[in-house]
Amino acid sequence: MGNIEIRPTRTRGETTTFLTFPWRIYKGDPLWVPPILSDHAKIIDSQRGVFFKRGHAEFFIAWRGGTPVGTICCAEDFKSHEVHEWKDCIVGFFECIDDYAVAEALFDHASQWAKRRSLDALYGPFNLDYEDSYGVLIEGRDRPPVVLCGHSPPYYQGLFERYGFKGPRGDNIAFAIDVDLNNPAITRLSRLAGKVRQRGHFRVREADLKNWHEEIDRVHNLINRALVHLPGHIPWQRDALQASLEPFVHIVDPELVLFAETDAGETVGWFPGIPNLNEALIHVNGLRYPWNYLQLIWYMRRQPECLAIKSVLVPPEYWDTGVAVLLFDEMARRAAAKGYKWVDLSLTSDDNPRTPILAKHTGAKLYKRYRVYRKWLAPWDGKK
Repeated sequence: MGNIEIRPTRTRGETTTFLTFPWRIYKGDPLWVPPILSDHAKIIDSQRGVFFKRGHAEFFIAWRGGTPVGTICCAEDFKSHEVHEWKDCIVGFFECIDDYAVAEALFDHASQWAKRRSLDALYGPFNLDYEDSYGVLIEGRDRPPVVLCGHSPPYYQGLFERYGFKGPRGDNIAFAIDVDLNNPAITRLSRLAGKVRQRGHFRVREADLKNWHEEIDRVHNLINRALVHLPGHIPWQRDALQASLEPFVHIVDPELVLFAETDAGETVGWFPGIPNLNEALIHVNGLRYPWNYLQLIWYMRRQPECLAIKSVLVPPEYWDTGVAVLLFDEMARRAAAKGYKWVDLSLTSDDNPRTPILAKHTGAKLYKRYRVYRKWLAPWDGKK
């Protein structure tokens, strides 16, 4: 079989090998949506990547002979140290052939990297982004992932768990619901929303893209208030949030990016719908070659079937006021009018006390499950 050697990426050629290695793993997988290569190149560039404003990362390739057989990123997020008593080594960009010896070598290398920095655990996979394509796919292989959701081979779960990784929190889950205003669940939701409207305390408006920076301020305020109750929540930095949302500014329909406000003008809800770009991106090979851009133009002309809703932000003090019901109902009516066939609600957590319940009340069905893992490098007693 040959020895496995883990080496850092140093040259431009090695970086290219690191970035293009997933094409070796997913060749022939009809569900894989290749990442846009230039976007990933930016993410891992210490001069351009947003993560490097808050942390440090290094990138490694596993070689057997002269052949790459796996990749991994090891990162330290300094901002997360301000939130938790422990210090995680964030692992990401994990790709590996179906060989436990290779995975073990990669994880051993990550463990050694972490210990040299006095870190307490391996945590991931996160590709230097806590929102985009994270976790290992545990179930749901009947359709490709939507935008900002990932995909991984079935054997990855076994590689992580055999090494001793465990899920430190509830799985992340995606729901799907057909856009059918005659669906009894949606009809019932519409009646409830009507009662909320009659009370007159809240209104729904679309996004004002001409004043996008002010809108980001509102989202930034909401996201940290609305998610603070979740286990392990790391507060969003405004620049990271802006970088995460920036790619979508030019492709979203502002009529499907909804804000809820009180009659006094306070923003108390955000419900963004994004066209599922993956319906086009699955055909364009990560834009690796010039002709892939022509393919993208062709596929982007098509009306997406799926509208992806990536967040339902309502602060806890407004959970029982009907704000979320109002947003769900408004989005259903607008999505139907624009010709969408189904809506993706992702990703939320099994630990979230509200969103899964709301999704099920609309008749949504769970269709994908992802797991984030942690492995302690020494016994953890909750104290540092």
